[in-house]
Amino acid sequence: MAVEIVLVHGSWHGSWCWEPLRVRLDMLGWSTHAVDLPSMTGPEYGLEADAKVVREKVASIEGPVVLVGHSYGGEVVSQASVGVANIARLVYLAAFQIEEDTSALSVVGRELPADLELLPPFSNPIDTFYADVPSDLAQDAVARLRPQSAQAARDRQAGAGWRDIPSTYIVCERDQAVAPSLQEEMARRADEVRRLDSSHSPFLSMPAELAAMLADLASAVDDN
Repeated sequence: MAVEIVLVHGSWHGSWCWEPLRVRLDMLGWSTHAVDLPSMTGPEYGLEADAKVVREKVASIEGPVVLVGHSYGGEVVSQASVGVANIARLVYLAAFQIEEDTSALSVVGRELPADLELLPPFSNPIDTFYADVPSDLAQDAVARLRPQSAQAARDRQAGAGWRDIPSTYIVCERDQAVAPSLQEEMARRADEVRRLDSSHSPFLSMPAELAAMLADLASAVDDN
């Protein structure tokens, strides 16, 4: 069966952010799926609710899956992939490839106020997320950002699928959201490391290059 690619967005985003990349992957002949994480819709949803949606999407696919997580989505794919047989490779795109019982907040040494229910996007999203994205596309993306459940940000990851599933880390070398030095540190957990000369959102700034990289990874699964 042909490999299919499942895309998991990061904090404050939605499945919409993958659209330019999905067009490129479709042109290359790859079937893709993009989930919407419930933690972007209300404070009652945490990390496990996000992981459940991803597990359900993967379970709906008969063949092998390359599961891609961006930023916070790295925690989601790590938790969602534990014990799932048809995930052939995990891809961490400027993502949190971290140990179980940790969170992105704990990794960077940050805490949120106990009474905070929704975590707003950064106040300077263009500089932080979209520094190398065309201006009109960046402005459209900013307009689509939504607050994230603070609980999802606080939750510690239950399990780490990358311990048992081959993984690739894609370092975004000009990232202003997740420091490249931190990415390099987290990438040590991966079986393979690749790099893009991009800021935090290469699915918008260089979709052709990212699509080619993902297609190469999916082809390697297909050949096995």
